[in-house]
Amino acid sequence: MDWRDDAIVLSTRKLGENSVRLTVLTRDYGRYAGMVRGASGKALRGTLECGNLIRTSWSARLSEHLGQFKCELLCSHVVDLLLLPGPLLALSSACALLEVSLPERVPQKTLYTGTLGLIDALKSEYWKPAYLRWEIGLLQELGYGLDLSCCAVTGKSQDLHFVSPKSGRAVSLAEGIPYRERLLPLPAFLSGAAASLAARETPMDDQYNQAVKLAGFFIHRDLFVAKGIRPVAARDRLASMIWQDGRVD
Repeated sequence: MDWRDDAIVLSTRKLGENSVRLTVLTRDYGRYAGMVRGASGKALRGTLECGNLIRTSWSARLSEHLGQFKCELLCSHVVDLLLLPGPLLALSSACALLEVSLPERVPQKTLYTGTLGLIDALKSEYWKPAYLRWEIGLLQELGYGLDLSCCAVTGKSQDLHFVSPKSGRAVSLAEGIPYRERLLPLPAFLSGAAASLAARETPMDDQYNQAVKLAGFFIHRDLFVAKGIRPVAARDRLASMIWQDGRVD
């Protein structure tokens, strides 16, 4: 059995003296793992860095085997982010979340395309909202999507200000005020024109902090706790950096 496809490098782990276990997110085949022989050689130097885009072929005698990869570098995204600690950490966080949350060998074309879009956005000044929207999108693709389109109580698609931690649905400002201590704030940049005036007037750094808390709550509850997955250290470090008044460039 064999196939050939473009892929995003998610991780490598040393396997023997000169080989690694490579995990990638492919365009057509989803998350896949396999062995790369001679990974420490000059031919592959810099190729298997987390977040890089590669062209790879996978082969195995039987489909259930680990299989072997042969890889060719298409684009070294890591090089573009080396001097940008925040975006570089965001790339590591995204790759780690994909590795621990995606089922193996299940096509994930939307996430593949969305992650490539995120990688391009990480090279711009808008990397924070792009990354936080990507986390919300990841939850959506995994079946834990938040409904931020209308108020869970009134059904109206305006003046949205909170999110229910139980249902993941938006709540309007008027309906949520009496229960604000039990609700999560909804950043205006995630709800757009439907956001309340108070949410739209919230400084962007505070909105990013709200989004970190919002996505982090559901990622922790629905992925880490529910599935018994160890929390992603890169995501925790990134959240701490964004939380510090947006001082990561």
